[in-house]
Amino acid sequence: MARYIGPKSKIARKFGEPIFGPDKYLEKKNYPPGQHGVMRKRRKQSEYGMQLAEKQKAKYTYGILERQFRNIFKKATHRKGITGENLLQLIEARLDNVVFRLGIAPTRAAARQLVSHRHITVNGEIVNIPSYSVREGDIVGVREKSKSLEVITDSLASRKSYSWLEWDDEKMQGKFLNYPAREEIPENIKEHLIVELYSK
Repeated sequence: MARYIGPKSKIARKFGEPIFGPDKYLEKKNYPPGQHGVMRKRRKQSEYGMQLAEKQKAKYTYGILERQFRNIFKKATHRKGITGENLLQLIEARLDNVVFRLGIAPTRAAARQLVSHRHITVNGEIVNIPSYSVREGDIVGVREKSKSLEVITDSLASRKSYSWLEWDDEKMQGKFLNYPAREEIPENIKEHLIVELYSK
């Protein structure tokens, strides 16, 4: 299954943001990677360069490759409303991201693995496709046999809550209430630049 497995701190340094979560290495070396990272005086980035960088940042943040990202963008353009907002809403509704947001997994990569290894159910049925689109009202939970997994219990101990998700601690399942509004999504992504890039 294709996914990015390279050095994550290097990517975080490239964008100057901890896009994969807390990063001690980024805090120590908060400058671009490479031989001339500290000394390099960046030329003014072109408009295209800024748009491309924003798309790359979104792809790395959510762990999506180019073809999938482009397909999600096409779906977003066919929905009513603002394309950029639709794009982020559709990405947030991916099963691996919902598992991460519910706090079942500590990172999106871990969430993807839990889904692939058949630990996650949607409406009571096991789903092992990380890109599965969760719909409003769907119940995402942990499979009965997997409820005692250490990675899941540790992650749930420090979970954050989000307004578009409802969590039941006893049943170890959450409900996807609705697509989040743009201001509710905490990721620092300028989605309008991505729309401009794909609209060329």
